[in-house]
Amino acid sequence: MTAGAHKVVAIGEAMLEMAPVGQGLYRRGFAGDTFNTAWHMAQLLGRAASVGFATRVGQDSLSQGFLAELRADGLDVSGIGLDPLRSLGLYLIELEGVERRFHYWRSASAARALADDRAGLEAAVSGAALIHFSGITLAILSPGARQTLLSVLRAARAGGARISFDPNIRPRLWASPAESRAAMRDFLTVTDIALPSFDDEAALWGDATPAVTVERYRNFGIAEIVVKDGAKPVHAFADGAAQVLATPEVPDACDTSGAGDAFNAGYLAARLLRLGATLSLATGQALAAEVIRTYGARAEKARVAGLMPARIAGEGGLAPL
Repeated sequence: MTAGAHKVVAIGEAMLEMAPVGQGLYRRGFAGDTFNTAWHMAQLLGRAASVGFATRVGQDSLSQGFLAELRADGLDVSGIGLDPLRSLGLYLIELEGVERRFHYWRSASAARALADDRAGLEAAVSGAALIHFSGITLAILSPGARQTLLSVLRAARAGGARISFDPNIRPRLWASPAESRAAMRDFLTVTDIALPSFDDEAALWGDATPAVTVERYRNFGIAEIVVKDGAKPVHAFADGAAQVLATPEVPDACDTSGAGDAFNAGYLAARLLRLGATLSLATGQALAAEVIRTYGARAEKARVAGLMPARIAGEGGLAPL
């Protein structure tokens, strides 16, 4: 990733999260795939970058609590619009061992209108060095709003932004596999960094191996690709070379929710600081492990902040941009 202004913006949906903590009890929090990535990046990067989140929320007390938490955690909320009629969606995590199943209530989510205000979206991403979005971002939008988002991303990219995309395919959010494939193809034309998960790619595209997934994304002209595969090795192509990195075991795992989002955050933050691909992959794995040790989709804040300095020191004291 080339140097640029230190502004990062993630676009997508945040929701109320009900995370199990044992004995039939749940902890209320806030989560959502691109939000999880933005929040973790903000904790990792600190003053090295401005990390913002672009979405819509309501004007109710829960939405205001969400905004207050983001401000307290150092995120830029200037790209978050307020909707007088809608609020945050809700999801509940059901665990089977450490693996999770999600139950969603999002039909009235304000985030579904995040691309309805083109000028607001353009302002949110203006001057960004890195813009991150996901397949869930696309799936909750109307076809017309998707085209607005595509146009805004294309213009931002032409202005020097790098675009990061996690396909994060959720079949229930799409009318058909054909619709999701068509949308993915459109947005791959503006993607610089692809961060897919192999199980999603195998289900939607029929990929036989992660290496096949890497090659398919390379055929779209994408120069930086990281294929996550749960506890199995990560397959990547970056800086002109392919590599495979084993994923360390997490013996004290309790909940895999948000692991891929955290991996994205660690990898992208390290690349923003010009670290090499191998160290960036390892940083993503380390942050994902922290999330897996925690109930819910976000790691403990105090434990996140210490990961990046240790990685930078391990690279030889590389200074932030």
